[in-house]
Amino acid sequence: MDETALVAALAARGETVAAAESLTAGLVCATLARVPGASAVLRGGLVVYATELKAALAGVDPELLAEHGAVHPEVAAQLAEGARDRCGATWGLGLTGVAGPSAQDGVEPGTVHLGLAGPGTRTVRTLDLTGTRDLIRTESVLAAFALLGEHLA
Repeated sequence: MDETALVAALAARGETVAAAESLTAGLVCATLARVPGASAVLRGGLVVYATELKAALAGVDPELLAEHGAVHPEVAAQLAEGARDRCGATWGLGLTGVAGPSAQDGVEPGTVHLGLAGPGTRTVRTLDLTGTRDLIRTESVLAAFALLGEHLA
């Protein structure tokens, strides 16, 4: 589901979305905000690029971050929950991963974890993407939209 269809689907349901973004650094929110009418559904977002901000702003468990690092499926899930809770949204998206060009904490570029939290929903999808840094970030945003869209259908 692209951003226009996602905004329309959320609006039709009277629901909202927020995001806690690491590797995409605000690209989810910026992409949604391009759509006319996005203000009815986009609550806000947290750019938590630095590891310690994942805990401080999004509420990710510091012990999880210390033990597994920032690029982990449970981190994505907790980012989604944190975005939903802190922004008062129906749905929360959490994105963490490695855009490259170098590995991070032993995790190869293209590894991305997407979290989704919402009514009766807590799920994570892991992606193994290839391409440039920009392509990995863009594909991560589109995959996050698709994940949420599956739960709105």
